[in-house]
Amino acid sequence: MAATAGPDAGSRFGFNPGQEIQEFGYDTDVDEAVRSAVSDVTGTDLVDEEYSDVVDGAIIWWRDDDGDESDLTDLLVDALDNLDDAGTIVVLTPKPGRGGHVGPAVVEDAARTAGLQPTGSVGAGADWNGLRLLARGRGR
Repeated sequence: MAATAGPDAGSRFGFNPGQEIQEFGYDTDVDEAVRSAVSDVTGTDLVDEEYSDVVDGAIIWWRDDDGDESDLTDLLVDALDNLDDAGTIVVLTPKPGRGGHVGPAVVEDAARTAGLQPTGSVGAGADWNGLRLLARGRGR
């Protein structure tokens, strides 16, 4: 069982009250405390990858066995489809030494290919790291 992400995990991701956050890559290994922290800060439940309305942000759970860099790039492009111009995407990957670990360079390269700018890492609990991404030049 993963340790709690802390009450401010959702705000550390850059999410705010009232925002709609879309979730990609949900599986049995996700950190429920991270999910709860995001819902607590926004005051809304996460919406799944089938949601088709505009969202304010997204979280993506990504593991090594989910695919290669081009698969992550494709998923990031999909996440951009519903994302508001000022939205934030957080990619969550298992920490080093955990099963499914993905190095930050892979996420950063996929993000840049998708037109996103990495803006910094954020703690996401005992087993997951987060990388916050913003769209470059969207809405201009």
